Amino acid sequence: MSTLILIPARMASTRLPGKPLADIAGAPMIVHVARRAAESGIGRVVVATDTTNVAEAVRAHGFEAVMTRSDHESGSDRIFEALQALDPAGKVSVVVNVQGDLPTIDPGIIGASLAPLADPNVDIATLGVEIVREEEKTNPSVVKIVGSPRTDTRLKALYFTRATAPWGDGPLYHHIGLYAYRREALKRFVALGPSPLERRERLEQLRALEAGMRIDAEIVQSVPLGVDTPEDLVRAREILSR
Repeated sequence: MSTLILIPARMASTRLPGKPLADIAGAPMIVHVARRAAESGIGRVVVATDTTNVAEAVRAHGFEAVMTRSDHESGSDRIFEALQALDPAGKVSVVVNVQGDLPTIDPGIIGASLAPLADPNVDIATLGVEIVREEEKTNPSVVKIVGSPRTDTRLKALYFTRATAPWGDGPLYHHIGLYAYRREALKRFVALGPSPLERRERLEQLRALEAGMRIDAEIVQSVPLGVDTPEDLVRAREILSR
């Protein structure tokens, strides 16, 4: 499979404005994400942004950037525009969407996201990790995967929810919002438009499930720190300054 890693980055975050360019240990946050993505070794890495300053910062650190429109509703829409611009001939078969606010992500789990695509029935692959902290089981900010086990490290996703689910004894899994799309699956996904459950739960991946697309989640051992608040930024600086 020819794989392209795309990192969507926009400056208009409501909780932490300008976060792609937030300095962490001497480099912008978006550059740290690009470095981790490159270290995964699975394919070309490009940042997709609507802001010239972000593109310039990325290029100044030796990475590629592509400009996209500013009116996209989601990162998936942004990466689809970027894919069309970067690969109009259609040579790329898999697109990995790595969020631009994961500066501490383990490169190994980026690579692990490709594993479920070995099954030709899987349209979209993603990641999960078992929840071990009790408070996270009831935290609506921690998205849970409700899935049917396929192997010891893989779930076929049946639903994603902010609620505590599934009920009963057994592990709960935290969804890590990193996706590996087959090219045709990404094209279909962005053409669908938001679905009812997607709007209700505010979870974009439910659009695919409602349309009958298959998502499998590879279970990994580490949760990357998502930087959404000033407090998260402080933690990221502490981790990456060690």
